[in-house]
Amino acid sequence: MSTTGILHIRKLPIALILGIGGVVACVQTPRAVVPISLQRAQSTPRDASVIVDEEYVGPLFLVAAQGLRLRVGKHRITVTREGYFPWDRLVEADRSPVALAVELVPIPE
Repeated sequence: MSTTGILHIRKLPIALILGIGGVVACVQTPRAVVPISLQRAQSTPRDASVIVDEEYVGPLFLVAAQGLRLRVGKHRITVTREGYFPWDRLVEADRSPVALAVELVPIPE
């Protein structure tokens, strides 16, 4: 007789298959991911920082070129640059591709 349990290690779902003598197998379970594309407005600096769920992802020009792949669920995407108001969106990734237009607004002097 064996049982399967799901364990999250460093945000990775791991399935443990337990047998009579202990752990029989330990495999990473697959995650559904959703493609996210960011389109940068011409007035928005290309070197603005992209942050997803409070983790730095990279500069906007690179993220816009490569896109993001996020697991299904809610995610906060923030784009920041000194001298501009932050752009912040809560995105519900639900297996359909998501396209977002990013436009940073300068802070008045």
